[in-house]
Amino acid sequence: MPAGPPGSRLSRWLRRGSGLLAHLAALGLAVFLLLLSRPGTSLFSWHPVFMSGAFCLCLPEAILLLSPENSPFCLCSRQVKVWLHWTAQVLALVAAALGLAFIVASKNRSELPHLVSWHSLLGVLTLAATCGQVLGGLSLCFPHLLGLSLVARLKLYHVSCGLVVCLLATFTVVLGMCSDWFQAQIKGVAWYFCLALPFYPALVILNQTTGGHLLKKRVHT
Repeated sequence: MPAGPPGSRLSRWLRRGSGLLAHLAALGLAVFLLLLSRPGTSLFSWHPVFMSGAFCLCLPEAILLLSPENSPFCLCSRQVKVWLHWTAQVLALVAAALGLAFIVASKNRSELPHLVSWHSLLGVLTLAATCGQVLGGLSLCFPHLLGLSLVARLKLYHVSCGLVVCLLATFTVVLGMCSDWFQAQIKGVAWYFCLALPFYPALVILNQTTGGHLLKKRVHT
């Protein structure tokens, strides 16, 4: 089988390299926040642990594993990838719900007000949007049971909303890094690096979604 043009091969390897870096950035950020939180030292310490697992790791990975080039399960069938995607989305929802429960309990114990920062407001919005995405994904898993028509159009909406949820999660994490808790521990150049890190997986996902899924869906609709 003849090899493709050198330019196309280079572009393909660059995409694969950027996808690998996106996986490493998502995993590295989640592990870093886990260590920084020192889980178990307080009720609040569990909040960044679960939220980073949800918004830094599970949500980005749920989208990245569907990529034909960036997925660690590239040898698996499409059906397997879809179920892994849905499982990661459910894990993100469960982790985010636990993170919300711990921050509510922590604030109640400290008698502090709720929903007074942009971080908290955007976090609740992201959690609600994640719930909608999970329900939408579930309906697409069983279209015949639910009597759904126009499945291709519903998939387009699901992919588009998934990108929005990913961006909401990214900005929620970034706003969390602007909190007093995070800035008290990370300062200087390291803080700016941490602030930029969540955007890298989001940019790879943005390119994957707009350059692949959405373009193909528009062509077929």
